[in-house]
Amino acid sequence: MASTCPSTSSSSSGLGKRRQKKGQRQQEVTNVTESTRIRVALVLEQFRASNDEVYTFEPNLSNRDRAAVHILCRKMGMKSKSSGRGDQRRISVFKNKQNVDTLKGKDARSCFKFSEEAKYVLQDLFTRYPPDDGETCEQVVGKHSKKVDKLQGKKDDMFCKPAMNKSEIAKRVQSLASRIEKTPSLKQIAVQRSKLPIASFKDVIISTVVSNQVVLISGETGCGKTTQVPQFILDHMWGKGETCKIVCTQPRRISATSVSERISAERGESVGDTVGYKIRLESRGGRQSSIMFCTNGVLLRALVTNGSAIFNKLAPRKLGKDDISDITHIIVDEIHERDRYSDFMLAILRDLLPSYPNLCLVLMSATLDAERFSKYFAGCPVIRVPGFTYPVKTFYLEDVLSIVKSTENNHLDSTSTSGMSEESILTEEYKVALDEAIDVAFSDDDLDPLLDLISSDGGPKVFNYQHSSSGVTPLMVFSGKGCIGDICMLLSFGADCQLRANDGKTSLDWAEQENQTEAAEIIKRHMEKSSSSCEEQQHLLDKYLSTVDPELIDDVLIEQLLRKICIDSEDGAILVFLPGWEDINRTRDRLKASQYFNDPSKFSIIPLHSMVPSVEQKKVFRRPPSGCRKIVLSTNIAETAITIDDVVYVIDSGRMKEKSYDPYNNVSTLQSSWVSKASGKQREGRAGRCQAGICYHLYSKLRAASLPDFQVPEIKRIPIEELCLQVKLLNPDCKIEEFLQKTLDPPVYETIRNAIIVLQDIGALSFDEKLTELGERLGSLPVHPLTSKMLLISILLNCLDPALTLACASDYRDPFTLPMLPNEKKRAAAAKVELASWYGGRSDQLAVVAAFEGWKGAKENGQESRFCSMYFVSPSTMNMLSGMRKQLQSELLRNGFIPGDGSSCNLNAQDPGILHAVLVAGLYPMVGRLLPPLKGGKRAVVETAGGDKVRLHPHSTNFKLSFKKFYDRPLIVYDEITRGDGGLHIRNCSIIGPLPLLLLATEIVVAPRNEDDDDDDDDESDSEDADEDDGEEDNIKADPSDAQKGEKIMSSPDNTVTVIVDRWIPFESAALDVAQIYCLRERLDAAILFKVTHPGKVLPEVLAASIYAVACILLYNGMSGISLPLEPVDSLTTMVSATGIGHSDTGRNNGMNPNNSPNSFGYSGLHQRPYLHHQRGGTHISKARQTRICHQIIMSKYLFHLG
Repeated sequence: MASTCPSTSSSSSGLGKRRQKKGQRQQEVTNVTESTRIRVALVLEQFRASNDEVYTFEPNLSNRDRAAVHILCRKMGMKSKSSGRGDQRRISVFKNKQNVDTLKGKDARSCFKFSEEAKYVLQDLFTRYPPDDGETCEQVVGKHSKKVDKLQGKKDDMFCKPAMNKSEIAKRVQSLASRIEKTPSLKQIAVQRSKLPIASFKDVIISTVVSNQVVLISGETGCGKTTQVPQFILDHMWGKGETCKIVCTQPRRISATSVSERISAERGESVGDTVGYKIRLESRGGRQSSIMFCTNGVLLRALVTNGSAIFNKLAPRKLGKDDISDITHIIVDEIHERDRYSDFMLAILRDLLPSYPNLCLVLMSATLDAERFSKYFAGCPVIRVPGFTYPVKTFYLEDVLSIVKSTENNHLDSTSTSGMSEESILTEEYKVALDEAIDVAFSDDDLDPLLDLISSDGGPKVFNYQHSSSGVTPLMVFSGKGCIGDICMLLSFGADCQLRANDGKTSLDWAEQENQTEAAEIIKRHMEKSSSSCEEQQHLLDKYLSTVDPELIDDVLIEQLLRKICIDSEDGAILVFLPGWEDINRTRDRLKASQYFNDPSKFSIIPLHSMVPSVEQKKVFRRPPSGCRKIVLSTNIAETAITIDDVVYVIDSGRMKEKSYDPYNNVSTLQSSWVSKASGKQREGRAGRCQAGICYHLYSKLRAASLPDFQVPEIKRIPIEELCLQVKLLNPDCKIEEFLQKTLDPPVYETIRNAIIVLQDIGALSFDEKLTELGERLGSLPVHPLTSKMLLISILLNCLDPALTLACASDYRDPFTLPMLPNEKKRAAAAKVELASWYGGRSDQLAVVAAFEGWKGAKENGQESRFCSMYFVSPSTMNMLSGMRKQLQSELLRNGFIPGDGSSCNLNAQDPGILHAVLVAGLYPMVGRLLPPLKGGKRAVVETAGGDKVRLHPHSTNFKLSFKKFYDRPLIVYDEITRGDGGLHIRNCSIIGPLPLLLLATEIVVAPRNEDDDDDDDDESDSEDADEDDGEEDNIKADPSDAQKGEKIMSSPDNTVTVIVDRWIPFESAALDVAQIYCLRERLDAAILFKVTHPGKVLPEVLAASIYAVACILLYNGMSGISLPLEPVDSLTTMVSATGIGHSDTGRNNGMNPNNSPNSFGYSGLHQRPYLHHQRGGTHISKARQTRICHQIIMSKYLFHLG
């Protein structure tokens, strides 16, 4: 029985009871032991990765344990259910199955019909080009498809060797030496380079690279491998008088650019001379650069493009000179980060190397997991290079609780800590030296060599080193010899007196065996004190964990610890690692509300997040004035990407926000999770980069031991449509799953299957997984396949500019910055809503387009900073997007998709109806329907194809959208569904009308009209057993008589029919309208296919006229079904007039007029203008003619098929 509480007026209400019950559940969960939490999480992870559908826990879990399981299951996207009574009560966990609900009842259907203007356009089109008149669309495309057009434009020579002879190389070498000799700053840099740990390994690295095709350099952070190894190889090749092309990859754009700048500075050159870089949609340098830095994705594309010849059994000599055969060395850096491109790229390189015997591959990694990479490349040699970091003391949660409890002792004065950071790894030479020193101490009683080694490297790995053959430690040696001072020193440094030698003896045993009474007493007292201290710490820890959920950020404890650090020390910046912006904000608010921290002259509290304005980010690098303490509240951006050189103290919450992917439910996840051991080590190192420091981990030693060694490889935690398409481009005959099994950690089958389905939906792959012509061209562009298709459609519809912005923003980042002050939050939201209203409103994606156009206009008028401040836009992000747009446009030009500067492809760039169609092309198949709020909820929810009910994120401009403002159930397109700590939500979305979806969806089906539809409204139970139904096949029941019924329904143009999109979204429309849509869909597909196979040619006449008609009806009806915002946008002084942005309130502006020539649709349009009548009395089609057209479409198999 549950315990009862005294009745009160508030608790008697339903709301009070719910809150009380929720509070009790929360209390139950926090009372779960940490070991149980760790075990349950491990069990659920293993179950999710298995093929089992159900897992049942043993009946030994308490009520509190089961409550914790329920909560964790919800976070992981699984269902859980308890059953049984008493001691036999068990909890079972089930994987969610994708289920497409059958939609029944008239209330589920939206209506669509063409406007009068659109009907006139279609009447004219089908009068001049009826469905069965002359050649079919397949014949039109086929007639021109005998030979696919070759790519136009300049070839990319970034990976070609410089054209230099020996004398030119000698001049370059002499010039470099002269610059270093004459320039004091370069001379100083050369001295600094010579002191790097990697410098002493130069000869070893060169000789190993010369004699092996694959070499792995395993180097600690700070050893200098990233900047020095490429230069070692370059200097060696130039020393022989030979040219070379060294391609160095980095997992991040910023790393590729910054490292190239650093090496150029070390050589006294500009970026683009000897050293260049090429990242997606941006580059410096070219053929003349001997060292070329790039991101992993850029090199991957080069390998796929040129490696396909190898996989298709072509000889390497048949490859052109500008292909990868010109590359002499490939250096893949930071392979331990395991980004999706590097894993895939390593699999390709492993297969390609035998065909390129002169190509050398150098892998560079942190010391962790190096052996696994070596084994992957047939046991390639490993060169281990030590790093350099200052010693770092480490404390864990049990230590921190004792520290904040103590009000008397200064914890920084104590030399005893939980341990020093074990950053350094003992080399084989150091181990041999320690073995010899221990042997000498025993044989000759000479302790000096051992003391020297301990003093030179005072880390735990030395204090606790065990002899390779006997297992004896330095403490055992000193205990047996009775060296009291040395024993005390080692114990104070944290030497472990519990370790046992191979014969089972401890240090105490050694002291007693050698009759060293005083030494034995010292060790006993230390052990008793340690035991008492450990018991006290464990008591504090248990008490703390019984009241606080360790997976939540305890800002109270962080404040107490910060105060203790500041009281016990005088200076040194403090870096606090927190999972996300909400935690940063909450902690900052707590500190500023504290009397101790609210004096800005004494404390500078700076938030650091990727979305914080760059002006704010730069504050973290500035040293505060004397007497002022800098406290940086940061996400894991400060883990590796940046170094704050005055940080002495690090507080590690142990949590991070990680973007992942749940392939079983096909949703992305953005949740706070535990860091890996490798990340914890990186965070420790932030305190020891420039001086000795201290790291406080706010998790227990037990939790630290249970953390995964590394982060899950990215290829296993993201959707992989792009990689799957690259597999088919590399080897069209290869099965995708079969190739991906070659990677170091292959993605699960469900991830591959989901990606293949998306590629089939957009026409890149056929249903038997063959690469289509469309897929081949979609893969040729350096963007996601969905984005590539959006760009092609935008070119056809003369709406390229917005598509370029959307493509680059999705590849880079959202340009909006986070409001830094609490009172700015509403202003920022209102500013985004106003931007969205420029293109008809109700769209997060189009708010980005409007922001870019507004920024561009403001910049031209000298008002950039004012615009960015008013609309919370990052100017650096906008400048990056501007550069990326130019690069992407040049790629389209190089592939022949656009002529000249592409200006002719932008005549409709500001028409909302056409813009929404382009948006659907880029986001499909991410489509949902807006539903009324769930029971007890206040906000409308989105229903997805899988049957999920998803909330809109407060970040979205549509968050406050009211379902009551629409007559029908509005349609929504979104970028992704994310499962966070608060459940499923959609962050960026747009309301769309039916027409763009009807034109661009994968499948639309005319369903036979059942007489008893109205009787089935109540058959929509939410039973859990529904998951066991066959689901999808029951949506549309095929029957031999269905064809006759369908033809009867379609026989009259005015008949109302039900058309179902993708087997779950129903619409009601007139038979003629549906027939015309089917025909337009086929002609649109044919036009896209023609465009990708013959990018430089004019569309055939029937296709050009059809595309023109599609654009016209989108102008008229593309926004139908979307109610424009009725509520006033919060007043902001608009800059529309200042930036010269024109927009329309009705969706019709002068961007496109139906009376314009179809040649306005670019060079792919008609040679001749199609003459359209829009006034009454113009072209008229009789009812009989309408019926005949409708039948022609059906009988030509343009549209009608069932289930």
